[in-house]
Amino acid sequence: MKIGQVAKAAGVSCDALRFYEERGLIRSTRAANGYRHYHPDTVQLVHYIRTAQQLGFSLAEVGENLPALWQSSNEPAERLAAVFAQKLAAIDERIAQLQGLRRALSERAQAVCPLAPGLDDSHTRG
Repeated sequence: MKIGQVAKAAGVSCDALRFYEERGLIRSTRAANGYRHYHPDTVQLVHYIRTAQQLGFSLAEVGENLPALWQSSNEPAERLAAVFAQKLAAIDERIAQLQGLRRALSERAQAVCPLAPGLDDSHTRG
């Protein structure tokens, strides 16, 4: 498939495909005229990449997990479930950190003097 065909089928721009290729997420071969040609499975792969991004995965994380998904002796669904579980744990940890930060900020906002003892607030005055 030519780049325009893949882009249209996957619902992305040609620039996005070039970017994914530069990042090593997809591959193409070059024809004698220099045009990129993609395997038809690339459309499915681009859908996977886009879905992973929508679920909060970085392109680096997508790239790390691609070989395991396509070359794993386990079912891809099992591997994806493990990847999702790891991502959920990371999100839960980040939520806990943000909740702690929110509590600390809320306590400071309600305090008579929101600055920590010993801090000089003269830097906030114009």
